[in-house]
Amino acid sequence: MGMSLPVFKPLTPTDVRRIDRTSRQILERIGIRIKDAAILDKLKKAGAQVDLHNQRVRFKEKWLDELLSRAPSKFTLYSRDEKHDLPLGEGEVHFANGGRVFRILDIATGGYRLTMLRDVARTAMLVNHMEHIRFYVIACQAHDVEPQYYHLNDFCNAFNNTTKHVMGGCDNLEGVRQVWELASLIAGDEERLREKPFFSVITNPVSPLTIEPNAANILSFCATHGIPVTCASAPIAGATSPATLAGTLAQMHAEVLAGVAITQVFSPGAKLLYGAVPTTMDLRNMDFAMGSTEMGMMGAAAVQLAKLYHLPTRASAGVTEAKRPDIQAGVEKSFSNLMVAMAGADCILLAAGMLDSGNSISYEQYAIDNEIIGMVYRVLSGIKVNKGTLSLDVIEQAGPGGNYVIKEHTVEHMMEEFFYPSLSVRCNFDIWEERGHPTMLSRANDLVHNILTECEESEEGLLGPHLLLEIRKAFPEIKNI
Repeated sequence: MGMSLPVFKPLTPTDVRRIDRTSRQILERIGIRIKDAAILDKLKKAGAQVDLHNQRVRFKEKWLDELLSRAPSKFTLYSRDEKHDLPLGEGEVHFANGGRVFRILDIATGGYRLTMLRDVARTAMLVNHMEHIRFYVIACQAHDVEPQYYHLNDFCNAFNNTTKHVMGGCDNLEGVRQVWELASLIAGDEERLREKPFFSVITNPVSPLTIEPNAANILSFCATHGIPVTCASAPIAGATSPATLAGTLAQMHAEVLAGVAITQVFSPGAKLLYGAVPTTMDLRNMDFAMGSTEMGMMGAAAVQLAKLYHLPTRASAGVTEAKRPDIQAGVEKSFSNLMVAMAGADCILLAAGMLDSGNSISYEQYAIDNEIIGMVYRVLSGIKVNKGTLSLDVIEQAGPGGNYVIKEHTVEHMMEEFFYPSLSVRCNFDIWEERGHPTMLSRANDLVHNILTECEESEEGLLGPHLLLEIRKAFPEIKNI
């Protein structure tokens, strides 16, 4: 399951071309501000139109086309165990959780608390056990770690608790460099890491139309060190981009294309994902609204724009304004996850664990979202039609008034034809009462408790004692390893 059926296309082919043309006009006439003299000088030498006084870079059409043509259309997000390698650009959809929030919901108390380093470890444990969440994004801010060592501690705890690919946002160049050195030690050396990088980095332009020095330098470092990187534009319609969806998409597309082009100046062929996080506000009261229907629509449209250049996509979905795992969360998450998946995104981030407009996470929400994503994968897999599934012989054998329960054909196909949820309640009312009125949330709570208890009682992380000893010696700044 999980092969994309790109059947949701909010934009017509003409719409796609018009938005792309507008984005190119933005890049040629208005340009991107980059507040870094060294980067500007490098871009000028590579052929960009650079206005040093206004710190603007403008992109002529032919120059832009030449740079975009260098970006690879396919590459792999590697895992450490090779079982969870994720091919991009081949039609598969891969879901991941969301990252760098500051609070976590405690279901036991009903309140929120600040996130700690242990929450990075635990969310990585959960993703490692969730079948449908295919890679891990650093989930939260560790408030018990010094800022200069955030990323070193985040990624180390992630690597120790999941073998799946790890992706994370980095605030500064030093953080990326620290993670590179850590990952090189884990891989064995730098060359092995370059060959199969098992982590990737997210950085963001600042809407509207600005790439800060940190982001530019992170793009440069990742490009030259073989680390897959996402240039993820995150405009807010009506606030940091036009109030119209088409205008927001045009600005977002321009910001991402600029990031792709600049990265290819740094290193032709650098692995880069087209990052799209277009969001909205409720303009009646200026509340941030990541769970809006329009965010899902723009996420799907962004996939269409990325495909115009055959770029692997990192879209966003599965976010909600709900403060608890409730009906609102289920509705908003399901709609956007399905829309963006059916558009054919390569990677869909924010899809698991998040609440409160992307400001908070919940362990239980990870389990519930894993089930929602499983349902989405079932939709993507479609209906298989062949001689065996058409079942003419079986229908003939059963005849009028017969049944199919004990047929060999039923046993043969029952596991591949249906999605079987583990948290949804499927029993009659009397049995449900006898079982103590279980709900999806109570079952999610039980599942999370069992996973975390089993992992934490083992006391031994996935990196193993010998490698952990080396890491402790090389990086004394890492805590709780």
